[in-house]
Amino acid sequence: MKNTIKNVFHSPKFVMGFIIFFGILVFTIVYPWFVVADPLDMVGQGNFFKPGTYISVRDTVETKHYVLNITAKAGNVGDRIEADDKADMRDWLVKYGGVSQETMDAADDNELVALWVENYDPKAKQKGLLASKKKAFVRLNTEIEKLMKDADLILAEQNEDGELESTGTITSKEYVNTKDIDNKRTLVLGTDNFGRDVLTELVAATKNSLRIGLLAGTVATLIGLLLGLLSGYIGGVFDNVIIFITNLFTVIPSFVLLILITYSVGQNARGLTLMSVVIGLTSWTWTCRSVRSQVISLRNRDHVNLSKLSGHSLMRIVLTDILPYVASYVVMAFILQISSGILSEAQLSMLGLGPSTTKTATLGQMMNWATMYSAHLNGSWWAYIPVVMVIALISFSLNLMNTGLDQVFNPQLRD
Repeated sequence: MKNTIKNVFHSPKFVMGFIIFFGILVFTIVYPWFVVADPLDMVGQGNFFKPGTYISVRDTVETKHYVLNITAKAGNVGDRIEADDKADMRDWLVKYGGVSQETMDAADDNELVALWVENYDPKAKQKGLLASKKKAFVRLNTEIEKLMKDADLILAEQNEDGELESTGTITSKEYVNTKDIDNKRTLVLGTDNFGRDVLTELVAATKNSLRIGLLAGTVATLIGLLLGLLSGYIGGVFDNVIIFITNLFTVIPSFVLLILITYSVGQNARGLTLMSVVIGLTSWTWTCRSVRSQVISLRNRDHVNLSKLSGHSLMRIVLTDILPYVASYVVMAFILQISSGILSEAQLSMLGLGPSTTKTATLGQMMNWATMYSAHLNGSWWAYIPVVMVIALISFSLNLMNTGLDQVFNPQLRD
């Protein structure tokens, strides 16, 4: 056993896959120790906040201010303009400002503002433009000019009569130290369509998907191993029955069975455990067939015949004389079953047939939510790219481990 483990960890592919998988597993365990927030807690009142550190605006006004020789005149003016107004500005510049659409960077808001300041003229001929729209452009231009100026921000409070009275001003050279502000939240991966912290949700979803993969892989491997051992060793009518059932499950696509079963049980009943068991019950066939073929080649070996002559029981012969010779293959099958279980859950969740969405999150569900709310169309990459990367890393690491084990246990593949 020690030599076998030593040979396994001498395989570069297995070691690399093991490090990746173990790293993901450790991160999902350690992260909740430091971030104890509910992964489904809606921290944002809106959809798809981009990654960054969010600071309380009220705290920035009330905390101690520092005067620096850095004048923040306009800041990023483009961020303060509504998306519809930006679209109208681009349309005006192309039609009436003489700006070529090919030379305009649609993603650069600062360039848009610069082009607007340089080319906008309320007296220009704007044929076909309604008078109300012309006035709207004038008001927009006035607003942009105010944003571009280095004007003080006036603070006001209501008096006893309900009227606003000036209580102070904030100049463009006043800054606050973020260390002085208590109310701040760093969202490394922003928020999703429900306003939930994507990183915290991703860690919880990864843990749940791994749990589904491990449980589904265990169920599928145990069923396939048990039926494969008995079918291959006993043979006869029992073997024919098992092969008939296996062929029946093989002919009917397992994913179709998954869809039918998960749809029939209803969403409220679809928990992590039930999903895992259903996936395991529909993915044991190829493990059974493979184990059976291995057992058929072993059942007439000398040490097995010797056990038969010694009067050993069926279970003892199977467990002590046959199972150790197929154990390495069973481990490899188990690793692939874990990967298959995770991918099956992701596929079902993408179809809306995953676990109950009000109680937990999985990698497949996060992909489903991002797709439903068009994260891939509005540029909210943080809502789906990290999920895809985690799924790819898990599958890559498990398949790499399986390849490494195959090179160790398969003499034909050894260098």
